[in-house]
Amino acid sequence: MNPNPYNPSCLLYGPLDARFEDRPIPTLDNNPHDVLIRIAYTGVCGSDVHFWLHGGIRTYVSPTHPLTMGHEASGIIHAIGTAVTTLQPGDKVSIEPGYPCRRCTSCKSGRYNLCPEMKFAADPPFVHGTLTKYFRVPADFCYKVPECIKLEEAVLIEPLAVAVHAVRLANVRPGQKVVVCGAGTVGLFCAVVAREFGASVVVSVDVVEGRVGFARGFVGGGGGRGVVMGRDLGVEGNVERILDEGGLRDNGGADVVIDASGAEMAVQTGVFVLKKGGTYVQAGMGKRMMDFPIAEMCEKEIVAKGCFRYGAGDFDLGVDLVRRGRVVLQGLISRVFPFEEATEAWDAARWGEGIKMVIEGPR
Repeated sequence: MNPNPYNPSCLLYGPLDARFEDRPIPTLDNNPHDVLIRIAYTGVCGSDVHFWLHGGIRTYVSPTHPLTMGHEASGIIHAIGTAVTTLQPGDKVSIEPGYPCRRCTSCKSGRYNLCPEMKFAADPPFVHGTLTKYFRVPADFCYKVPECIKLEEAVLIEPLAVAVHAVRLANVRPGQKVVVCGAGTVGLFCAVVAREFGASVVVSVDVVEGRVGFARGFVGGGGGRGVVMGRDLGVEGNVERILDEGGLRDNGGADVVIDASGAEMAVQTGVFVLKKGGTYVQAGMGKRMMDFPIAEMCEKEIVAKGCFRYGAGDFDLGVDLVRRGRVVLQGLISRVFPFEEATEAWDAARWGEGIKMVIEGPR
């Protein structure tokens, strides 16, 4: 019996309508392969901001179906199911916040991120998220945190896994020149993971000068470059700027472009920046319909790929990169908010006040 029967949670009822309530504590009675986690921290993602402002993205919360927010999370194992052997109470973990059915064609082919029955944290209308005290998840979707990673930094393993997935899809190879559009958390991680995969030049592109400056130092290794896109330059002007300032002209353009912004101008610019035969990966979630330069893609015979969350091995590789010091998490967290100030954290992220906002779990 849990000595504390309460499970404080932050629920979204609609746009700009968040409420703090107690929800039932998940049980392990009929879930022998699951663990119960005492949430330590939850990171703020761009999708959280969209939910806060609009109540959802494709599916929406409602007063009759409010939803506990949050999916980038870390915590401490509180209890384990009877079949769990890999974790013990007290273990510090980073959480992969979605688990699949394990039976469908996508799961059996190794692409479980495409499972139609995926239960992903904070997914309306029924799957609650991690802005709560106790959260249940299968044990194999928890990753032990090495001593070198603080629990507040462990929330960053989730966006790092997104970046690992994108770079693996792009098949970045040694010596290639890579452009990453967007220098938010995922974009920064895409850039540094591309460097780890052997890219000789990584150009971080963003419309915010401060983010570009941070990216130059964060990527490091001598190949980190940054270009500030001009909102008034248009696609053609920004292509010229990236080719010149990124040192890509002699290469005929970039070998790989990864868009981590979802912004229409960045998507269009990225395709035109690519060399013939290059690879384009869309990692940022933008609006459902936008103008895409199809003719350019055809004439250059570009390989274009969508990218959705993460799959087998992505979290493991992310943790390993941090453990070996190849990806440094220090300095990415701009501010930690108390649980009761979750909405302030979303607003801070909305206005671009830093790189990553983090919310403490209930005390």
